[in-house]
Amino acid sequence: MEIKGVIETLREELNKYLYDYMEGKGSYNKRVYEAMQYSLDAGGKRIRPLLFLLTYKLYKTDCNEVMDIAAAIEMIHTYSLIHDDLPAMDNDDLRRGKPTNHKVFGEAIAVLAGDGLLNEAMSLMFRHCIGKKDNAIRACSIISESAGADGMVGGQTVDILSENTKIPIDQLYYMHSKKTGALIKGSIISAAVYAGASKAEIDKLSYYGEKLGLAFQIKDDILDLTGDTALLGKNIKSDLNNNKTTFISTYGINKCKEMCNSITSECIGVLNGMSVDTSYLKDLTSFLLNREK
Repeated sequence: MEIKGVIETLREELNKYLYDYMEGKGSYNKRVYEAMQYSLDAGGKRIRPLLFLLTYKLYKTDCNEVMDIAAAIEMIHTYSLIHDDLPAMDNDDLRRGKPTNHKVFGEAIAVLAGDGLLNEAMSLMFRHCIGKKDNAIRACSIISESAGADGMVGGQTVDILSENTKIPIDQLYYMHSKKTGALIKGSIISAAVYAGASKAEIDKLSYYGEKLGLAFQIKDDILDLTGDTALLGKNIKSDLNNNKTTFISTYGINKCKEMCNSITSECIGVLNGMSVDTSYLKDLTSFLLNREK
């Protein structure tokens, strides 16, 4: 199967798993499940779970063995988007081309939907680990930590505290290495750990994950300024309107484009230096550089 076919097939299998998992859940509490499913089914590129599955595929054949962990990663990411869009955070009304969760279900249910997705993700990973070997537990622990106060939540905290102020460059890099980069890197490293990769290969993938997260964020900053709302599925110039320090405001758009190209090339170079066939990861990496949404 062609590379793009493999990636698209994995995305479709993940989407089906997520839909089937959420469908029909709840009784008196059904509204929160509807809100959770609304944001999960709104689409998205599924980049983080795809990175997990494609990294796992470097060493193992059957990705269906870990589809539940990939689904948990997407639940964590989607919960973060629901909360990120709330009036108390970025106050956005469009996400993945649809009204944000709180615009449809109200702020209280949106908060609970985010909480529900995070807890559901942890439950999924706990259930997966029952009866499994240490690698499964280590992998799920990496994912959990990447989403926590020293990971994604920590980065979001710095982001909030940095509004309406010019922050130093090291704080900008820290913020995005946690807010955006932690779950991206965690998705890659956890899969390599689960699949039993060598320490040398895990170290390479760790560096790759750090650089990919950085390139991803710089590209996001570029698209926030120059992108098309219809393609992005969210409002542009959000960072500008919220008076945030970004890579664009720090380096300028031309330098950011150069950085994005250079860092992506470095990512490809790391993948080329590995002992396994990294074609799928290289294709996804190139897609992230050239994406318009």
